[in-house]
Amino acid sequence: MTDDGNDPKQNDASLSSEGLPSGNLSDSSPSDSNLPDLVVVGAGLFGLTVAQQAAENGHTVEIIDVRSHIGGNAYSYFDKETGAEIHQYGAHLFHTSNKRVWDYVNRFTEFTDYQHRVYATHEGEVYPMPINLGTINQFFHAHYTPAEAKALIEQQAGELAGTDPTNLNDKGIQLIGRPLYEAFIKNYTGKQWQTDPAELPADIIKRLPVRFNYDNHYFKDTWEGLPKDGYTAWMERMIADPKIHVTLSTDFFDESQPLNKKALVGRVPVVYTGPVDKYFDYKLGDLKWRTVDFKERRYDEDDHFGCPVMNFVDADVPYTRAIEFKNFNPERRERQNPDKTVVWEEYSRSAGRDDEPYYPINTADDKQLYQQYKALAAKEPQVVFGGRLGTYAYYDMHQVINSALNAYDKQVGPLLVK
Repeated sequence: MTDDGNDPKQNDASLSSEGLPSGNLSDSSPSDSNLPDLVVVGAGLFGLTVAQQAAENGHTVEIIDVRSHIGGNAYSYFDKETGAEIHQYGAHLFHTSNKRVWDYVNRFTEFTDYQHRVYATHEGEVYPMPINLGTINQFFHAHYTPAEAKALIEQQAGELAGTDPTNLNDKGIQLIGRPLYEAFIKNYTGKQWQTDPAELPADIIKRLPVRFNYDNHYFKDTWEGLPKDGYTAWMERMIADPKIHVTLSTDFFDESQPLNKKALVGRVPVVYTGPVDKYFDYKLGDLKWRTVDFKERRYDEDDHFGCPVMNFVDADVPYTRAIEFKNFNPERRERQNPDKTVVWEEYSRSAGRDDEPYYPINTADDKQLYQQYKALAAKEPQVVFGGRLGTYAYYDMHQVINSALNAYDKQVGPLLVK
């Protein structure tokens, strides 16, 4: 095993946005005659979807992003040593039951038949996740039937059985009983969110399925898979239209370059997908986010964990999970190095202003603060706020795309009518 001690995000990005028109403009301020029909701030899935829809309807679009690549947190690249596709901002798994979204994404990529399964290590033993009959029987060294397991969970939920708690801690106990909750959820959640589970909304754990059979598929959606050629190739195809121009490594708030907030807002429709509190220079206070750090480990073996994702649910393990990227794409095995594998350990912590904001913490105070920012956003001339950062919401990829398609239909498209 090797560990270079470096931030893995510094690896060579061989699936970069090479070939896309980019580079800052040299004029101090764009003239009205040079303005595109639409400016999109942020080249993540929300911004790319809106840009694609606008170009398809005959409009010119300028996309700007402070990062050096397109794709937002779904960006990926191929690791030269192992041949694995690295998801630079953590594991991204596409799934949906929305036919409009499924038909839309299939315009730009084919998908593998990957079905996501997760395992968890607890006190030196590996269990299938999410919680299912196999997890329950293994944990209690029993052979419960589905009906017996349901009765056990209800008994262990105690006074919370049959209720609908609003915080994550009580909701977890109500869903799976106190012993399973404390073993598999409580400490993992504490590490993941850096917040007492009793202060987190119940909606977070409602996304976690609980099954009283032996089905350990993580998602229950109609369609699931990974893009055959990788995430970045998919997103490059989305904006392969001459009416779309991309400018990377460009800060929307930097007035020394022409594509800035002061020069554009009010003169051209803008879709903004960055943090909503940053847009308003944090004038009402900071919304709280969670960020993620990664530590890379390389092993001189073909397969280290035997699965793509291994959760570590105990409090004495500092990271929440380990991701072994080769195992997402078994169909690529012939093109991968059988003597090397790469694993990223994922560490969660609270985000500062200079960190990448991944997930909104969404306490009651945060929700109240966001509503104040939302009221300010509604007053911005010709600006549409979108994506998880722009709306302070937790979205899966299919939800981001769906919200972008709807935003184009209802908000952006009408702004482009001349």
